[in-house]
Amino acid sequence: MHHPSISADLISEHGLTPDEYQKILSILGREPSLEELGVFSVMWSEHCSYKNSRPELRKFPTTGEKVLVKAGEENAGVIDVGDGWAVCFKIESHNHPSAIEPFQGAATGVGGIIRDIFTMGARPAFLLDSLRFGTIEGDSVQARTNRRLLAGVTAGISHYGNCIGVPTIGGEIYFDASYNGNPLVNVFCLGTLRHEQIARGAAKGVGNPVFYVGAETGRDGLAGAAFASRELTEESKADRPAVQVGDPFREKLLLEACLELLASGCVAGIQDMGAAGLTCSTCETASRGGTGVEIDLDLVPKRATDLTPYEILLSESQERMLVIVNEGQEAPVKKIFEKWELPYALIGRVTNDGMMRVRTGKETVVEIPARALADDAPLYSREAAPWTAPAPLDLTSLPCADVQSTLLLLLAHPSIASKHWVWRQYDYMVQNSTVVPPGSDAAVFYLREADKFLAATSDCNAIYCSLDPKEGAKAAVAEAARNLACSGANSIGLTDNLNFGNPHKPESFYQLRAAVEGISEGCRAFDIPVTGGNVSLYNESQHSSIDPTPTVAVVGLIDDRAHITTSYFKEAGDVIFLLGNLGNELGGSHYLLVSQGRKEGLPPRIDFEHEKKINTQLLTLIRSGLVRSAHDCSEGGLAVTLAESCFKKSKEAPLLGASITLGKTGLRPDVALFNETSGRIVFSTSAAKADEVEKLLRDSGAPFYRLGVVTEAPELSIEVDGIKYEWNTPTLHHTWSRALPNMMQVG
Repeated sequence: MHHPSISADLISEHGLTPDEYQKILSILGREPSLEELGVFSVMWSEHCSYKNSRPELRKFPTTGEKVLVKAGEENAGVIDVGDGWAVCFKIESHNHPSAIEPFQGAATGVGGIIRDIFTMGARPAFLLDSLRFGTIEGDSVQARTNRRLLAGVTAGISHYGNCIGVPTIGGEIYFDASYNGNPLVNVFCLGTLRHEQIARGAAKGVGNPVFYVGAETGRDGLAGAAFASRELTEESKADRPAVQVGDPFREKLLLEACLELLASGCVAGIQDMGAAGLTCSTCETASRGGTGVEIDLDLVPKRATDLTPYEILLSESQERMLVIVNEGQEAPVKKIFEKWELPYALIGRVTNDGMMRVRTGKETVVEIPARALADDAPLYSREAAPWTAPAPLDLTSLPCADVQSTLLLLLAHPSIASKHWVWRQYDYMVQNSTVVPPGSDAAVFYLREADKFLAATSDCNAIYCSLDPKEGAKAAVAEAARNLACSGANSIGLTDNLNFGNPHKPESFYQLRAAVEGISEGCRAFDIPVTGGNVSLYNESQHSSIDPTPTVAVVGLIDDRAHITTSYFKEAGDVIFLLGNLGNELGGSHYLLVSQGRKEGLPPRIDFEHEKKINTQLLTLIRSGLVRSAHDCSEGGLAVTLAESCFKKSKEAPLLGASITLGKTGLRPDVALFNETSGRIVFSTSAAKADEVEKLLRDSGAPFYRLGVVTEAPELSIEVDGIKYEWNTPTLHHTWSRALPNMMQVG
């Protein structure tokens, strides 16, 4: 091997510390080649090794009787859904690329997560996405940039999903100044498979041939994993080539070819070339298989003739897989690749010496123990800043805003307003299995081949997390479980996307640690295993760090089609109940944000025993056929929940109203209507069943209120302590449905 002298500058350019470089010298017993330095750089980046977060991630509960593949073992976890069927799901981020190239950044994020799913042997069924952008109101340069990012990301997601034919059926979008310059694009994908179809990403069988299949390797995505492991600055924005370019049609061919390959029994191991491309896939498969892998870069299909070994190893060109084939079965494998018109090449073999060895023809450019790369990355326990809880809100210093106009302001806030402008761009009906489309508390999907109904939702209130990261993370789990219960589902598994700032900053690291502990506590309380996820750190721009955003996506199972429940009122005369307490917590609320422009106070406290009680109670009523609609109370509180429940499903149906009496609450009207106390559900039942429901609730001991009735007159009227507030439902609906399109049309 030829060694250029490795300078201190070159080491730091590769994001490696002097100590890490010493560790490399001791592993190799010599100086690394430039290619080896590049390989260590990406494999030991936060993005691939989780070196700053892995000690925290071990706190998650990952086992359960339904868990078939645990978190961290493979590309994605697998959960049993009965009758020999399983689901495999995961959420991943593509934040940094989307900040620079919103269309391709988001599109390749979708492509990457879909590959993670079909690499497991599962057929992708649907996508959800959880998005965060800076403020889009007004005509400032920043607002215009954020609108361009929103339009680009939305178009990229819809382009990739629509072309490959996987529907995007739900998700969430929030807007907050903390994301100025650093949007979050977290994409979730779920696939289905039979138990016996689970594919593993291990290089097994010494002598087995290693095939490269999929798109030719180009320069796009060079050092993408390293790029994602630092803060966004004006300089890093010059790293445009670090954003990959996606080809969903090529991916569709790859998906079909891989599923056919896996069904053929010729495959010993398979791995997606995601972050760090060829480097990652070769050393990870070898490390998992306890073997070695040797490849020759001269054999790799290329898009350009002048690629250096360094570039080939670190390129993150999309739509590529590494397939380890059982020796002697090369012919049927080649036939499948040719049938699907995919470029492929036999580039190497599985060896027995535990080494990742890379040659160019006769010359060896990389020779590193595979395990040292994949499993022995340095681990850091970062310093966590001591944290003090914010003071509870002092209501005496908070003027009571005009209730009448505040409800309209809340419904017009882009985080609460209708997201129809976004999801009408997605083909959420492709495959024709979407039972509850975007817009309800959770999306519901029919897995036709398995004859199962699944619900899925993603949640995180980052304002809560910025004020109290542990309580905010607990709230995310509680809200997701509640959204699934409102849809008639029992939660079966959770995947998380931990979006935080720079872990070297003690306050950011504290937020990460506290959020992991909050999610873990929630998962243990609800008995939901964590099936895997993604950590995205260094989410900082020149302006500031993002609000900590530990997004959770939770999947639930609905036993019977009759139990599927949606969030809008069904007909006049139905009786409306509130399950849970009236609540009084305004800390971290959207009311405080829209009326005062403040993010402060103590966010709602989470009581998991109470949460479980109301979910169980609601599901019992749903399974007894007593619930016509159910909608969880979240941002904007009770008034927003009631208004949204009046908004109908279809354009044809007339808008309904509701007549509500809260009676003597002893609360200020703004507190009663807009507080965000957790663990509350508004549901409706038919007039004929209302007394039966009331008796069941009374016997259960769960707190509840009989609020009033659904009315034909399109008016929402709420009486609090003898004062009556009234709104015209069409006005509320117009405000809510037009807010986002109106903002997107400015400037």
